[in-house]
Amino acid sequence: MLPLLASLLLVLSAVAAAARAPQRILSNYPHLNDIPTVHESAVQARRILNLSSIATLSTVFPDNQHLASLETRPANLGGAPIGLIDYYASCDPTPYEPTILAIGIATSFKNARAGSNVTLSLRYHPPVDHLPGKDIYEYSPANLPRFSLVGHIEPIPTSEVRKHGMDRCFFRRHPESTAWRPGNAIHESWWARLVVEQVYWIGGFGDRAYIGWIPITEWRGVTQEEVENARLVGENEYKKR
Repeated sequence: MLPLLASLLLVLSAVAAAARAPQRILSNYPHLNDIPTVHESAVQARRILNLSSIATLSTVFPDNQHLASLETRPANLGGAPIGLIDYYASCDPTPYEPTILAIGIATSFKNARAGSNVTLSLRYHPPVDHLPGKDIYEYSPANLPRFSLVGHIEPIPTSEVRKHGMDRCFFRRHPESTAWRPGNAIHESWWARLVVEQVYWIGGFGDRAYIGWIPITEWRGVTQEEVENARLVGENEYKKR
């Protein structure tokens, strides 16, 4: 009887372990030390912010029915989130705050004007000319870095934009956007920055990357030299940990 009971307990333990294992895909193993630190993860995130220029801007519809009456919009959207692709560029004197060319008619900026907080979500795209290695998970979207910047939209005075050449910087990344620069004849627009208040990071699978919140001091404390020297999977000179 005792050997049978011992065998049954072993089987149940194996089943329980197998059931728990997939949960570690999106969380860190508590005993692992050989993964990027929080600061190293902040550096990677800041590099992605520099490399990319398109992201998903998420806002929440306001409850104000008067605002809803100003456009064709389904009823009872108040409190519902919506995420839309938008342009951004790293052109701010404080490089940890993305520069945005806001358009008054766009839903995201209507919601922001009504008081919605904003989340900008980014993901890393490996270079198309670099083929993945033998690791089948290397380029898996579930294993590639992605993160969200939580904050609010703040208008940038024209004098500040001109002083730091933020408009020229933005147009280098998005030449076609000159058509809706402030003062254009099509739509009301203005320069803005995303004031980042929180950063949530998923560096990849939990057995090889940090997953969790990055303190705002770490996000802001990354130097441009660190950003320029960092390399992500697929980039030249990238070194796997």
